[in-house]
Amino acid sequence: MQIQFAVAKISKYASSESGDTLEMVERPLGGMSMVLVDGQRSGKAAKAISNVVARKAIQLLAEGVRDGAAARAAHDYLYTYRGGKVSATLNILSVDAVTKTFVISRNNEAPVIFYTEDGGLQLLDEPSQRVGVHRNTKPVISEIPIVAGTAIAVFTDGLRHAGDYSGSNCYDPAAAFERMLSSGMIDSQEIADTLLAEARAMDGGRPRDDISVLVVYVQPDEGDAVRRMTASIPL
Repeated sequence: MQIQFAVAKISKYASSESGDTLEMVERPLGGMSMVLVDGQRSGKAAKAISNVVARKAIQLLAEGVRDGAAARAAHDYLYTYRGGKVSATLNILSVDAVTKTFVISRNNEAPVIFYTEDGGLQLLDEPSQRVGVHRNTKPVISEIPIVAGTAIAVFTDGLRHAGDYSGSNCYDPAAAFERMLSSGMIDSQEIADTLLAEARAMDGGRPRDDISVLVVYVQPDEGDAVRRMTASIPL
């Protein structure tokens, strides 16, 4: 199998910097972890918050600390650093090469969407608290076997609130995700780009919040043993 992942992100309209941070690190025993953080509000202040949380989580994951413990430590650090006065959402999506599972940690009101060929579309939407505010905050952790045809979408709340301010209905990422997969779309970058483009359109091309989308898709083919990664950023 080949696990493909892709990211699409954009900052709030007229904001100089996105308050979302995405980081990636290889796991010491094999696999990879992706950390997505949305700092409170937007712009440079939010970026500073999201950077603090992401760096702490990435540091610990790189040292072999388990996902749940890394999420709790990131919360504790932000809570202490800012006195419980600022918050951030935190998602960790890990490809665990030892257990052959996806490990998904949520400190985010927004759900994680996943699809399997056997079970169809499902939401990981158990109530979850942001990090940084309540002292005993813990992540909600789910584990999903890595099998061909599995697709996962992780996103910040700018995606699901698109359209909120225009008076139209909010964007429905789950319905859109299911529609794309049903139409045969299996390229993770195409799915991420389409989700972002549709959300931007609902905000009239002027996003009212930072939007970040992380999509993972498990291809059935073996391919070769080469790991590849590409990135594109505007300047």
